[in-house]
Amino acid sequence: MALGLNDMSFEFLRKLPTPQEVKDEIPVPANIASIKEKRDAEIKDVIASKSDKFLLIVGPCSADNEDAVVDYTLRLKNVQEKVSDKIIIIPRVYTNKPRTTGTGYKGMLHQPDPEKSSDMLAGLYAIRKMHIKVMTESELMPADEMLYPENYWFLSDVLSYVAVGARSVEDQQHRLTVSGMEVPAGMKNPTSGDYAVMLNSCLAAQAKQTFIYRNWEVKTSGNPYAHTILRGAVNKHGQNIPNYHYEDLIRLVNMYSTRELTNPACIIDTNHSNSGKVYYEQKRIAKEVLHSMKHSPDVRGLVKGLMIESYIEPGNQKVDGGVYGKSITDPCLGWNETEKLIYEIADLL
Repeated sequence: MALGLNDMSFEFLRKLPTPQEVKDEIPVPANIASIKEKRDAEIKDVIASKSDKFLLIVGPCSADNEDAVVDYTLRLKNVQEKVSDKIIIIPRVYTNKPRTTGTGYKGMLHQPDPEKSSDMLAGLYAIRKMHIKVMTESELMPADEMLYPENYWFLSDVLSYVAVGARSVEDQQHRLTVSGMEVPAGMKNPTSGDYAVMLNSCLAAQAKQTFIYRNWEVKTSGNPYAHTILRGAVNKHGQNIPNYHYEDLIRLVNMYSTRELTNPACIIDTNHSNSGKVYYEQKRIAKEVLHSMKHSPDVRGLVKGLMIESYIEPGNQKVDGGVYGKSITDPCLGWNETEKLIYEIADLL
């Protein structure tokens, strides 16, 4: 029932279930929870430099269709089995889509069906069901972007990796929420490209914090696995400024050395402002990063993986485009190119 408030322009549509209520209705199967626990430990070991394996966080820009996402992830499973000695694949199952102008498709959380109107109650159930279906069928453990910190708890038991986006990384609530996570969380550089902002986010996320969360006063122990993600920047003229080059990586190595941060680590986002959203450039960028790692032990110690936007079909389409497995947001690599690239990365490691 709508609650009308005369002194505000908010219309309160309905009270949503609590995260625990949703978790109780859609639980993670016990055998999958056990697999996830082991996978989480393997991913943490990479961030903490206890493992030489390489992380690939790969998948569509936005997870807009459960059937296509599960299909895509099963393809990743087959590849993972062949590169498991060198690579840990973490499927991108991104259910929140930040929009620069605040308009357009905002992800499955908002619209379980991209061609229908917003229904966030249905969205909460849809995204949890999809994550668990990915986990159950592929035995790969997913990543998602934390766009809304208060919603993280609906997925806290299904995610093995969390990303904080370029527009969120300066926000205190995002930083403090990461401090209570038990899985690695990547803090992207802001759209300005300021490394200091990104590193300060890691400092805040790694520290113990006390704050208000979902109507509770909470205390966290800090997340030692909070780390950086380089995604390129945009200057005042709207031009893309890549930051995946060797000199950029050495600069980050040096800046890490001046701060008291645990587990210095970085993931390179091969799309967004690093590629100028020219999706096929991700292949070249990935190989350049690997070359820089071979050239410098310091860079090799810093870079723990790549973030790649990829789907079944290459490019992108409008929301009502109708092509199965093709992005309705940013353009992505197609599956054939992605599979080949993963094998090439494994050979270069």
